[in-house]
Amino acid sequence: MPDPLDVPVAGGTLRVASWHGTGVPVLAIHGITSSSRTWPFLAGVLDNPVFAPDLRGRGRSNHLPGPAGIAQHAEDCAAVVQATGGVPLVVVGHSMGGFVATVLAASRPELVRGLVLVDGGLPFPAADEAATLAGLQPIKQRLQATYTRESYRAWFRDHPAFVHDWTPEAQEYADYDLPDDPGRPSADPDLVEADQLDMVQGTAFTDALADPMPRRIFLHASRGFADDPPGLYPQPTVDEYAARWPDLDIRHVPDVNHYTIVLSSRGADAVAQAVRDLG
Repeated sequence: MPDPLDVPVAGGTLRVASWHGTGVPVLAIHGITSSSRTWPFLAGVLDNPVFAPDLRGRGRSNHLPGPAGIAQHAEDCAAVVQATGGVPLVVVGHSMGGFVATVLAASRPELVRGLVLVDGGLPFPAADEAATLAGLQPIKQRLQATYTRESYRAWFRDHPAFVHDWTPEAQEYADYDLPDDPGRPSADPDLVEADQLDMVQGTAFTDALADPMPRRIFLHASRGFADDPPGLYPQPTVDEYAARWPDLDIRHVPDVNHYTIVLSSRGADAVAQAVRDLG
């Protein structure tokens, strides 16, 4: 299990999971409704120190007030880097975490050695933006519902993304997200909604894309949220970005979905290799 670390940020303290190691440190930033427990597989295969915050309004940082938004999360992550040594590190961002990582690299380039963007951190096509916003309501319904420990485990265990990848790490991910039994998931639904809107409609991310970037590796999953093809980033979209950013190192990760690209051994192996290539 990782060691807990509390980092002062605006409004209180941010909880950070810390795995010890040697070499270039890694900052691992989770997705929009997730937590630091996204990263046990990655931390398990890396020799590097790994620092994984619970973003504002999630996990054990769910007491922190808004406003949130991509720029605020990047500011919070900069505080984590400074609190853990302040040296340039490799930043890994999954899903929304990739957007946060990109804004962090643009706003505090002296802190970022390179970026591993894991099924996130590149613009969504316009049609996908509409679908993303339409999916807000079921997300909020889950976050506002009350579960027992076992019923919440069952929700994840029966989810198409985890049917073939239900592991002790996935169960710990679910358990950590339900602080009370019975209780509600840890993510604040209002901050999640604000972040979702900011991710597709705000300016912090689009402005960051106009700035010089460190070396970037983009990993995209072959399947999407419900273990369905073609994935969050269809191949034509990926091809378009390859032409737009010739220096972007694009790597397809087979046999994973949007969740198991981080919450499985085979997904974490691909992420770890990208980290090593940047370190």
